[in-house]
Amino acid sequence: MTVKEKYELWKTFDEETAAQLNAITDEKEIEDRFYKDLEFGTGGLRGVMGAGANRMNRYTIGKATQGLADYLNNTVDGEKSVAVAYDSRNNSKAFAEVTAGVLAANGIKVLLFETLMPTPVLSFSVRYHKCSAGVVVTASHNPKEYNGYKVYDDNGCQLVPDVANKVIAYVNAVEDLQAIECMELAEAQSKGLVTMIGEQTLAAFITEVKKQSLYEEKSDLKIVYTPLHGTGNIPVRTVLSDMNVSIVSAQELPDGDFSTVRSPNPEEKDALTLALEQAKVEDADLVLGTDPDCDRVGIGVKHNGAFTLMTGNQVGALLINFILEMKKGTFNEKSTIVKTIVTSELGANIAKSHGLNVVETLTGFKYIGEQICLYEQSGKSEYVFGYEESYGYLAGTHARDKDAVVASMLICQMAAYYMNQGKTLIDVLNDIYAKHGFYLDLLDTFVLKGKSGAQRIGELMEIFRSKGASLVDGVAEIKDYAPGIDGLPKENVLKYIFNDGSWMAMRPSGTEPKLKIYFSIRGESEKLARERYQGIRNILEAIINE
Repeated sequence: MTVKEKYELWKTFDEETAAQLNAITDEKEIEDRFYKDLEFGTGGLRGVMGAGANRMNRYTIGKATQGLADYLNNTVDGEKSVAVAYDSRNNSKAFAEVTAGVLAANGIKVLLFETLMPTPVLSFSVRYHKCSAGVVVTASHNPKEYNGYKVYDDNGCQLVPDVANKVIAYVNAVEDLQAIECMELAEAQSKGLVTMIGEQTLAAFITEVKKQSLYEEKSDLKIVYTPLHGTGNIPVRTVLSDMNVSIVSAQELPDGDFSTVRSPNPEEKDALTLALEQAKVEDADLVLGTDPDCDRVGIGVKHNGAFTLMTGNQVGALLINFILEMKKGTFNEKSTIVKTIVTSELGANIAKSHGLNVVETLTGFKYIGEQICLYEQSGKSEYVFGYEESYGYLAGTHARDKDAVVASMLICQMAAYYMNQGKTLIDVLNDIYAKHGFYLDLLDTFVLKGKSGAQRIGELMEIFRSKGASLVDGVAEIKDYAPGIDGLPKENVLKYIFNDGSWMAMRPSGTEPKLKIYFSIRGESEKLARERYQGIRNILEAIINE
């Protein structure tokens, strides 16, 4: 169908959809909504909310769920059940209820959370309740216009490519969106197809998180915490209940418009502005912020009277250092740290210096979750900790996805432990640099929207592929993960490794119209590392902006 034909068809779906589409006067906007179907990829769905085939709405949610239901009904024997959770975003609850209704209409039992819940709790609940799959409606840290739909397997792990491709085939086979049946929630409950869950499951999750506790001595540590209008408020405050925690009240309650921030992403400095201001007034030592679905956490640390925001790579390295210090003597030849290919080598070097194994996966925490499952099946390795540069960490195996609840607990315990030694986390990081070398780890993101943007991102990846080492001096090796290398699945990622052990990697975002370029620059000092980075970045920027 042409864009125009799809546009006209969608106007027949319902009055609300027709009104929204009739109000659009920009032809480019119509093209963007209909030039393709919102893709169900290995991470599920993610996109801007609104009417249209390339948007998040009840019809695209229905299609994804019908595909999932068809997959489960054709591949899983016996009774099937799916845990369904949602975050604080606009429409998340409604989309979760559509998900439950479509599953129920297909004879699949649903355990639906009665209130908003963190993504790691959904991951935990799949195994806890012995479900066939899980779904969480969330766009994680994306701006307010976005929502998403993530699918988990029976291990509580996001779908990895081989399974995802099977589900995708079923989703793509669903053609008539208006024919998808969706049972009303009340009817589904009366028929025993939907059961509401919540407090008891969360309590069981918290119990598992607390098993990862490493330091509970009293300290003078003062913490300011913001859930950024999301799901972290209750669980994070619960695991920090014995510590001195002050909440940013303006960001405490759910708000799908995220009205106090430009974007609810703790990776971005301005998301923590209110928390930092409050910390200065209250003379706090640590600022903590979790994203809307509470799978990522960002921190600010007071050092010499001023606050410094720390990167995901730095916090990951600090957590590895802390965990290995606190659990010294408990490891063996199977003990393993897992990181992604675009995560700094600093944490890996700390782990290796303690005699632990380090395994690299592709970008995306689903691959770290997959490693946990493989280790449990084979018994050849033991998972200790996994992390990625984008502020995602997991200690323990209660979840198979990044977990900002357990990470928040360990970060605060770590800060208290070192405070009792007269050190800040910046002091500890400087000690680590002195031992393992300085690393400058940065991420540059280039936003290229719409159909033309997607084409340009594809062109840029081919330029970087074909020109290779001629682009930048000092390249020792280029790893192209597209064909599938190092025993990893195929992924559109290029990694330039330099003679001194520095590297940069580039990949299109799987969920947004962005080209991401990661840098890990080793240097004798921060000044020299930044100069090297800027030189490389200038070359790349010139190519991207041609």
